Amino acid sequence: MQRARGDGRIATQFRDGGTHLQSLYQDGCAKIRLPHTHNSALEAVLINTAGGLTGGDHMQWHAEAVANGKLVLTTQACERIYKSTGATAHVQTRLVAQAGAHIDWLPQETILFDASKFARTIDIDLADGATLTAVEAVLLGRDAMGEQARNAQFSDQWRIRRDGRLIHAEATRLTGDADRERDGLSLLDGMRAFATIVRIAPNAEARLAQIRDLLPAIGRIAASAIGERLIVRAMAPSGLALRRMIVPIIAELSGGGSLPRLWHT
Repeated sequence: MQRARGDGRIATQFRDGGTHLQSLYQDGCAKIRLPHTHNSALEAVLINTAGGLTGGDHMQWHAEAVANGKLVLTTQACERIYKSTGATAHVQTRLVAQAGAHIDWLPQETILFDASKFARTIDIDLADGATLTAVEAVLLGRDAMGEQARNAQFSDQWRIRRDGRLIHAEATRLTGDADRERDGLSLLDGMRAFATIVRIAPNAEARLAQIRDLLPAIGRIAASAIGERLIVRAMAPSGLALRRMIVPIIAELSGGGSLPRLWHT
């Protein structure tokens, strides 16, 4: 069967006080667009022209921010992972921030459809003085259709390194065992949407109180910090509820203090 393949890469250069494009590579269904912005950061929009992923599809994204540069990466829309006939869809992401650079990794939500199979890896390398804000949000089914995707399978692996030293690692796995994973009190407890926000910066602990002030009074959301890592985790019964919880926090932690325009359209 025909499968989607995509490979998108972008690298930047610092010139005239701002971050500019150095190189751009696009292959298959991976496309990258560079909208005009009014700040010193370079914003890149990642697009999967296949319209979604299913079993056996494979996407790769690679982005590098030059020393002292600012790079914002987002997606045109939510990524949809459709029903699989057996194989797993894969997305591999690698981000590199040189000394003093900042990367905002702000893709819109990933939607898992019923009987989907999806594996994602995110590898991030930060040089000395580089900072990062990253978010990944997952929706189990479409709200408007009343879907719950209870048999969706999902694997997510994060590795973040500072000068080659591992500073953050996490793994998420859904096997399709809905009774245990989706309804378990210590796991998703019936929630259909969840997100992780990671901020890597020297002032992470100092900003914790500020971020906790932004947390909604009602909702499954919490923040913690240790060393240079600030982590926010949230769960909600719907994608809309989740977005309302995390948008103010992402905007506060992003390098430019705001979200890409596509998050508001």
